[in-house]
Parts: sequence; structure tokens; C-alpha cells
Amino acid sequence: QVQLVESGGGLVQAGGSLRLSCAASIRTFSNYAMAWFRQAPGKEREFVAHISGSGNSANYADSVKGRFTISRDNAKNTVYLQMNSLKVEDTAVYYCNTVYNPLNWGQGTQVTVSS
Repeated sequence: QVQLVESGGGLVQAGGSLRLSCAASIRTFSNYAMAWFRQAPGKEREFVAHISGSGNSANYADSVKGRFTISRDNAKNTVYLQMNSLKVEDTAVYYCNTVYNPLNWGQGTQVTVSS
């Protein structure tokens, strides 16, 4: 059963923007805090951004603070990541997941930032 589907990645030049989406097949979706993670080739998966179930609070990794914005639409069971001022070092596969009792990881969506 597919529970997490990431989309919206692509190839973009440094300084550009992308908006990622994560569609979650989760009952009572608004009860779940959600987070974005990313994994670059040869590196460990790292935390990017977190949002509470209601969407009223969020926090970010220092590396993306001020550039990325996480949001959610609970009516659509979807979490978003708006990425602005992209840097080459943002290149990675981006994943979403629940914060507590994480689900199986989805396929992720590839973000490639070129110089």
C-alpha cells in the first residue's frame, strides 16, 4: 500500500525555486506532525523541515532557514515544501514522513540544482 507520494522535484538553476508536494494516505491526517527530509548521494538522510498537525508551528534545519517554507493542506492530505534561493548543496532526493511512528519511506522526489 502506497502511503507517501512525493512530487514536484526537478532540475533548476541556482537561485531558482521549486515547490514539492507530499500526498499522504493517512487516516485523520491532521493528527500527524509531518516533516521533510533529504538525502544526497553518499550522505545520510537529514532533517529539513517540520510542521505541526494543525500547521500552526514549524521549524527548519539551519541550512535551509530563511529559504524554505513548509506548509500543509489538511483537506487535501498534502504537505508542501516551498524552496527558494536554491543552492547546489540543496541537491538531494527529498522525502516526507510522519514525525511519530514513521511510515515506510516513499520513493522521494529528486531535486537537482545546477550552477
